[in-house]
Amino acid sequence: MGITSSSARRVRRAGTAATAAVLGILAVSAGPAIAAPDGSADKPAAGAADKPAAGSAEKPAAGSAKKSAEKVPAGPAQKPVAGNAGTARSAAGIPLAISRLAQGPGRDVAITIDDGPDPRWTPQVLDVLRKNHVKATFCMIGTKAQKYPELVRSVAADGHRLCNHSVDHDVTMDHKPVAYQKQQILEAKAMIEKAAPGVPVGYYRAPGGAFTPDSRAIAAESGMRPLGWSVDPKDWSRPGLPAIITALEGKLPQQPTVLFHDGGGDRSETVAALKQYLPWLTAQGYHFTFPARTTP
Repeated sequence: MGITSSSARRVRRAGTAATAAVLGILAVSAGPAIAAPDGSADKPAAGAADKPAAGSAEKPAAGSAKKSAEKVPAGPAQKPVAGNAGTARSAAGIPLAISRLAQGPGRDVAITIDDGPDPRWTPQVLDVLRKNHVKATFCMIGTKAQKYPELVRSVAADGHRLCNHSVDHDVTMDHKPVAYQKQQILEAKAMIEKAAPGVPVGYYRAPGGAFTPDSRAIAAESGMRPLGWSVDPKDWSRPGLPAIITALEGKLPQQPTVLFHDGGGDRSETVAALKQYLPWLTAQGYHFTFPARTTP
């Protein structure tokens, strides 16, 4: 039977529709997505990581506040600032690390005397040192140096070295603002220098060992090496002469820096201990020197 014109039109329309359907399927499976009016087609595929816009800085998580400068634990166990391996220096060339070794290549010991000058005890300590031919390092409190300048000059005249021990021995300095630490360090240095004009103040010892990275940097920038210790007989607590001697004559570290006191109270036990200890060190073959400073 022949095909009418209307039948032909229906066949052509069906073919056109089928072709369109095939093309639509191909478009969905292989072609790019057509943007939807709400923009959803612009989203990355599931699982793709969102990247920040070029140049955008990553923000910290909520509540993560920037930490303040780390305060180094007080006392002889203190370590140098992390990352500097003990080699960092100030612009003045002074190491920032705390000095705990005596100068010298072998059996050397550095005697350090803290918390003076004191009109009663400093002359007695000087007399013992003189009789034993020992040069020591005196860590002086600024207000005491200001009050007894003649004692500062006597210490310097005997060939001992001067050390800054802050204005008034505030052992909580490591919890105070940097401006306060700077005032304590620089004003004490000026007081000691005024008491003994022309005599260098080559070290800074924080009260109670309460150093901070900031205080060490301030001292080093002013030409003073941060000074610690490696032997502490706790003579300041007056534990009795036998206890002091036992602590002093125990196993000594390499090139020790030994801590004594000529101020802050009754120092009769300290004087008695020095009279025994200094000859004992000489008999053990030690040489007396100063703490390591490492000048530029």
